Amino acid sequence: MLRELKTFLMVARHGTFSAAGLHLGLTQSAVSAQMRVLEQHLGVRLFDRSGRAAVLNAAGRHALPLAEQILALYAQMAVPTAVADWQGELRIGAIATVQTGLLPEALPRFRTAAPRVELKLVPGVSLHLLSQVDAGELDLALLIRPPFDLPKELVQLSLAREPFVLIAPQGVEGDDPLRLLAEQPFVRYDRHSFGGRRVSQFLREQRLSVREALELDELEAIVRMVECGLGVSLIPRAGLWLQRPTRLRVIELGPLTFHRELVAVMRRAQRQPALECLLDCLRG
Repeated sequence: MLRELKTFLMVARHGTFSAAGLHLGLTQSAVSAQMRVLEQHLGVRLFDRSGRAAVLNAAGRHALPLAEQILALYAQMAVPTAVADWQGELRIGAIATVQTGLLPEALPRFRTAAPRVELKLVPGVSLHLLSQVDAGELDLALLIRPPFDLPKELVQLSLAREPFVLIAPQGVEGDDPLRLLAEQPFVRYDRHSFGGRRVSQFLREQRLSVREALELDELEAIVRMVECGLGVSLIPRAGLWLQRPTRLRVIELGPLTFHRELVAVMRRAQRQPALECLLDCLRG
């Protein structure tokens, strides 16, 4: 029955029997046959079948997290309790500033504790990484805290809080961040990103209308644009620019300071000794 449960998860994830079969190396008829066997054993129908789609019905939505838990518990039977004896692959997704910030300090500690674990690092932006964890493509994602509630199958753990600061070219005078934002061209942190949404919220709260010069998501690129005189920007105090001399003025926001929070996101049913060890290393 474990085989049928694995196939059930793939159908739920990909939405059709044929797509699930492609990922499992099975024909559509083989997938369909396994789902009939599963439904017969459970005594309920799990899908509303319409055309090519296989949409989970109420019974299917109830069964999905339970199937994930059953498979996770089965997998744990073969996992050594000692982290040093654990072997296998962990797929870790991380935004750029985590790759150059928290991870380089944490991974040597993890390598010492779990030398037989192979790490695969996947770069990406927060929203995409979150989707990959939800789809089971990543074991863990290190990203900016989403501005919405996560599905109940996912859990997030806080890692760090990064304050936003105003950066300005060296030749720009003045220390009032609100005045500088109102008067100078603005290099915007992409408003569709989780961090950029915090900037947009701040501007709304302060009732500021900015004169936009450019919008982009890469913090290092924003810093370079400001260094070259394109305008001012609001960015988190994070990234490689903090580790090199810059041609910037960094102005604190004082009582107006807001933050972005870095979190680790994983599936509830996927916690394992090596993953817990990595989280401990990330927390320092």
